[in-house]
Amino acid sequence: MSWRSWTGRTLTALAVSVLLPLGAGGCGTGEAHDRTGAVAPSPVGEVLAGTDEAGRHLREAGGRGAPEVAVEVAPGTAGGWNVRLRLRHFRFSVPDARPRAVPGHGLACLFVDGRRVTRLRAHEYHLAGRLVPHGTHHVTARLYADDGTVWAVRGRPVQSTADITASGAETRPATDTGTAGS
Repeated sequence: MSWRSWTGRTLTALAVSVLLPLGAGGCGTGEAHDRTGAVAPSPVGEVLAGTDEAGRHLREAGGRGAPEVAVEVAPGTAGGWNVRLRLRHFRFSVPDARPRAVPGHGLACLFVDGRRVTRLRAHEYHLAGRLVPHGTHHVTARLYADDGTVWAVRGRPVQSTADITASGAETRPATDTGTAGS
């Protein structure tokens, strides 16, 4: 093999190895575009006309492998409430995930009596006792895609609600004896 054919092949391989990643990275944003440049609807589930109470559109994820969530709430040892999510066919996305729908991925929002308390990307959360005053309350976990749509099955949001009754003791630290008249 001559020196010229070796250097020609090497330069070609080098050019391809440098330009290929640049071309692949610059070809798109991960969203499907039509000829006009407009973003086409995501191929992940059908976005429904219905919305949740916050106005977020529902994204149908029905069929086998649809995400499921169950919420469990128990009094915390240092006051407040411990919330645990049991998930099936669903994984939390990383905090800086791209804002697009990926099957079975996203985040959960935790609501107390219909008011959003936090966004979750973990299975467990400690709910401060001050957020759950004396009385009976509904703690709901709802699953969202990273694009902000609500995962739904048969047109209903994928969510779970636990009813809890706060006696007031959950808002005090475990070491507080709670003296009368104070």
